[in-house]
Amino acid sequence: MSGYHDARAVTNSPLSHPRYDDGSYVRTNRSVLSVIEIVDTGLVWRNPKPYLRAAHTWHPCVNHLGDGRLVATFDIGQAVESLDYRTSFAHSDDEGRTWSDPQRMLAEPVCERATSHSVRVGLMDNGELFGMGGLMYRDDPEAGIINHESLGMGEMDVIRTRSADGGRTWGVAQIVKMPLVGPAFEVCHAPMALRDGRWLWPAATWRDWNGDAAGGMRAIAVVSEDQGATWGDHLEVMDDYANGVFHWEQSMIELADGRLLAICWRYHEPSGRSVPNHFAISADGRTFDEPRACGFNGETAKLTRLNDGRILCLYRHAERSGLWANVSEIDGDDWINQDEAPVWQGATSAMRGVDTGGDELSALKFGFPSSTLLSNGEVFAVFWCTEDCVNNIRWVRLRTT
Repeated sequence: MSGYHDARAVTNSPLSHPRYDDGSYVRTNRSVLSVIEIVDTGLVWRNPKPYLRAAHTWHPCVNHLGDGRLVATFDIGQAVESLDYRTSFAHSDDEGRTWSDPQRMLAEPVCERATSHSVRVGLMDNGELFGMGGLMYRDDPEAGIINHESLGMGEMDVIRTRSADGGRTWGVAQIVKMPLVGPAFEVCHAPMALRDGRWLWPAATWRDWNGDAAGGMRAIAVVSEDQGATWGDHLEVMDDYANGVFHWEQSMIELADGRLLAICWRYHEPSGRSVPNHFAISADGRTFDEPRACGFNGETAKLTRLNDGRILCLYRHAERSGLWANVSEIDGDDWINQDEAPVWQGATSAMRGVDTGGDELSALKFGFPSSTLLSNGEVFAVFWCTEDCVNNIRWVRLRTT
C-alpha cells in the first residue's frame, strides 16, 4: 500500500489561475464543490519473487468488458529497455479486486529478427479488443530502444493484433503500413472507435536513432475506415516542434456531442523540462483548433469522460509529487477546472533538465494512467509505479461528486 493517499483530506482547495500564452487566464469554477474520493486501491500485478528474478512493469491499459469483467494489458521486462520487454495481459472477474497471473500477448518469435514489443489495447464498437503497438528491432543487444544522447528511437514497425474472446487469445501480430513518415512512432494510446464508424489510433511522430525527425515530434492520429484492416489517413492534432516543444503521450476522447478532445504532455527540449499541458478540440472530427492551456503541468496526462459529461484527467504532476486527478468540464471551447487532488504520492518524478532527455525518461518512477468506468459510475484506473524498488501495476477506484 505504499503511496496510498486519501484525497478527501485535500479536495476543494483553490486552484491557481495560470495564464494562456496570450496572457489571458485559464477559467476555473471555484463555485463547484467537486470531490474526488479514493474508494479502494490494490495491485494488478507485482513481481512475486523480486529476490529471485528481475521483472518490472510499465504502460498499462484497462478495459471494462461488462458483468464485472476487466482486462488489463501491460509491459513486463527486466528493465525499461531490456531485450525481453513484452506486453502481457491479465483478467479480473470481480471489477478489479483480484487478478489472474499475466500471460504473454503475442506468441514468440514475432519475426525472424530479435525484437521487443509494446502494445496498447482498446475495446472497439464491434465488441473485440484491438491492439496497436510498436515492434522494436533489437539487432544490437547492447543498444536500448532510445538513443539517450539524440533522444531518437531505433528501427521499428507499427503492429496490430486483435482478440474476439475478451482477451483470452490474441491473433498473430501484423505489420501496419502507416500513412505518413515518422520516421518512428510513439506508442502512447489505445485504438478508439468513433460514433461515425472510423477507428483512430492517437500517436506521435518520433526521431530516428541519429536524431533526424522528418515529421518532427508532433501529436497525430492515424485513421482506419475498415475496422483496423488498413490505416490510410491521419489527423494532425498538435505541433510546436519549430519552437522546441515535443508533444508526447497524448490522450483523446470523444465528447457527448461528438467532438474530439485531446490533451498532450509538452516537453521543451532546450530546457529539458515539461511545460504546462495544452488541449485541442475538433468539432468535425478531422481538424483540430489551435491548442490552449488547460491550467496544470501534467506529464503523461490521460482523459476519461464521466457519466455526467465532466472530464477526469489523471497525470504525473511535473511540479508536485505523485499521481494527480483533475476534474473539469468543457464549456463550449473552454476547459474549466473544478477540482484537483493527489491519488498516489509514492514518488517524486518528472523531467527536470538535469540529465539527457533519454536518461530522464528511463529514470521516471511512475506514470501512464489508464481508466475505465464501472457499472456504478466509479472510475477504475491503473498506472505503473515504483514501490520498494519494484515497478508494479497499481489500481485505484475513484468516486467523483
